[in-house]
Amino acid sequence: MTVRKGLHYTETPWFRWGVFLMGLIVMSFGIALMITAGLGSAPWDVLHIGLTKHFGFTIGTWTVIMGFLLLLLSVILTKEWPKLGAYLNMLLVGGFVDLFLFLMDTPHILVLKLVMLLVGILIMGFGIGLYISPQCGAGPRDSVMLALSLKTGMSVARVRVLMEICVLFIGWLLGGPVFIGTILFSLLIGHITALSLSFCQQWLDRRVERGMQVENIN
Repeated sequence: MTVRKGLHYTETPWFRWGVFLMGLIVMSFGIALMITAGLGSAPWDVLHIGLTKHFGFTIGTWTVIMGFLLLLLSVILTKEWPKLGAYLNMLLVGGFVDLFLFLMDTPHILVLKLVMLLVGILIMGFGIGLYISPQCGAGPRDSVMLALSLKTGMSVARVRVLMEICVLFIGWLLGGPVFIGTILFSLLIGHITALSLSFCQQWLDRRVERGMQVENIN
């Protein structure tokens, strides 16, 4: 039985990397929506905005700089080089965030700001699950989180909470936007990401399995 090679794309690395890249774009779009809403940002973005206010550069540039420093810290802690996906995450997310921020404007109506904020959190959570599901490499922040958990013996959840609190506090001292959006993000992002990751992982596994079945038929 003859099957066109085009049907085998789900079995190639390019498909996983395509999903990974799409996840980064979706996540970056959610980040930009939340920042543009002007009702408070995620802890790391509070820090990036605070750094922008004090030292210049764009929010995306600080995202890249902090990502580089975090990857360096991860290498020091684990004595291992991160996967390629970690470097792509570090470089691309900042660029995408700056691009989306350039194209967006903050609404004047409070209701629209709230809608933008909530949609941003939903999209960000979905994007995180989408980029993690291909398992191409954890992002800089997740790499440090896992390294610290391994070194200290603390649970990943506890390490993540401590990291977020420290980053949020520093960002707040620098004048970053801490408001209702920050609280909503902290309460919702874990649940949204868990649902998104479960959905995306199952979807990706089905696509790969279907590609393997086509390969076996061929």
